[in-house]
Amino acid sequence: MLRGSMTEQDSTRRRFLTQAGSSAFGFTFIPAYLTSARAQNNPRKPPSQRLNVGCVGAGGRGQKVCQDLSRKGNATITAFADVDFASAGRIAENLKAFPKAKRFTDFREMFAKVGGDFDAVAVCSPDHTHFTAAIEAMSMGKHVYVEKPLTHTFEEAEILMRAEKKFKVVTQMGNQGHTSGGSEQFKRMVAGGVVDDVVRIDAFKGPGLWFMEKDKRIKAYPKGEKMPESLKSWDLWCGPRAVKEYHSLLHPFNWRAFHLYGSGMLGDWGCHIIDYAHHYLKLGLPTQIRAKKLVDHNEIIFPLSSELEFDFPERGPQLPAVTMAWKAGANARVEVGERYLADPGKPKTVGGAGTLLHRKQEDYLVQRASHWSTSRLISAKPREDLQAAMDPAGPKNDHAESFVQACLGNGTTESPFSVGGTLTQVLTLGVIAEFLDSDLDFDPASQRFKANEAANALLAGDPPRQEWADHYKLA
Repeated sequence: MLRGSMTEQDSTRRRFLTQAGSSAFGFTFIPAYLTSARAQNNPRKPPSQRLNVGCVGAGGRGQKVCQDLSRKGNATITAFADVDFASAGRIAENLKAFPKAKRFTDFREMFAKVGGDFDAVAVCSPDHTHFTAAIEAMSMGKHVYVEKPLTHTFEEAEILMRAEKKFKVVTQMGNQGHTSGGSEQFKRMVAGGVVDDVVRIDAFKGPGLWFMEKDKRIKAYPKGEKMPESLKSWDLWCGPRAVKEYHSLLHPFNWRAFHLYGSGMLGDWGCHIIDYAHHYLKLGLPTQIRAKKLVDHNEIIFPLSSELEFDFPERGPQLPAVTMAWKAGANARVEVGERYLADPGKPKTVGGAGTLLHRKQEDYLVQRASHWSTSRLISAKPREDLQAAMDPAGPKNDHAESFVQACLGNGTTESPFSVGGTLTQVLTLGVIAEFLDSDLDFDPASQRFKANEAANALLAGDPPRQEWADHYKLA
């Protein structure tokens, strides 16, 4: 494995802890775009109107996130950190778009050497390394955009939510649909009473990842392969988690299938499917998670297909207790009852990706797909009385630009860690139920499972490897 010298690593770590300590004791960070030195290097924009961004993870989702952040010319990428500048999807496009961006293998080195050159950080690496990059950036006073799911474990999400309050930086989780016409419509639906008294949510996602194909299933970690020359450090790729042998099933993309590094279909798509219902109906944390049916369960990769149920308690008027049923896999379809159909002789099912919201009155259903899609009513009778609340008009800025503008002091983000963190926690609780193949009782107040220490241990996961342990002590 190729790694920096101990002297370089120790120097980086000491500088990181010093910077983190300064922030923890209340020192004020002055964003670089407000300094006169930055103005000399930004001839295209006044210094108060341009955001410089360091990106952790240059390919895959990183390519799209960098493109989105810089699209309107109010932000640019000044540095990349990635363990492999060749293998990830569309990485060449990113490097071509930002040829002057400095490149580093280790994000800690990027922060230490050129951290003064950027004001915000976009974290687009695999799920299991989101936390360490995000918490270090926040401790240095950097605004942070983190791809979904926010973190790999329940506890990591909790720490980042504390850090958001402690370091007072702008944050945004990358569930893009949360800043869209679909989300604005759902807000109006809440205000107009369209989604009052929802008692059941069917959430579903068809197969789309390799582990959901029967002939590709495995029950043990794959044997090691020769690393590509472009991969500079497998140790860094593994981050705080255990180091397994390199294999192409893990890098550059297929890691999502493995419990050790990814979050399966629930963690991947749940952030795009249940985000509106979770946030705007104030679901919070569940009190019970039931593993209804897990096909080909094992502790290495996620199930071939999965059916879970989450129980959420009553939250107030028009917000009764809710059961959310999650289906993922080939049979992830939900039947629409005849009472909701204008022609009851033709039963209908919905599938693909989305949610179906059921009211206790059983007068209509609310259907939505995923990401930024809008909602529609399924009703046997016309509901002209609700159409005004179904207006799909969108916000001024999209998800990425709202982050850029918030960093520049203009407005706020729609999915800060205080929103995306709790959603991620719900998903991690479901992932724990999938791993254990067990029903679980959870206490939202204590944030612990009841009488289940095996499940409680998974809230934090295995202790991080020693070189990453300090990151878990910052907030």
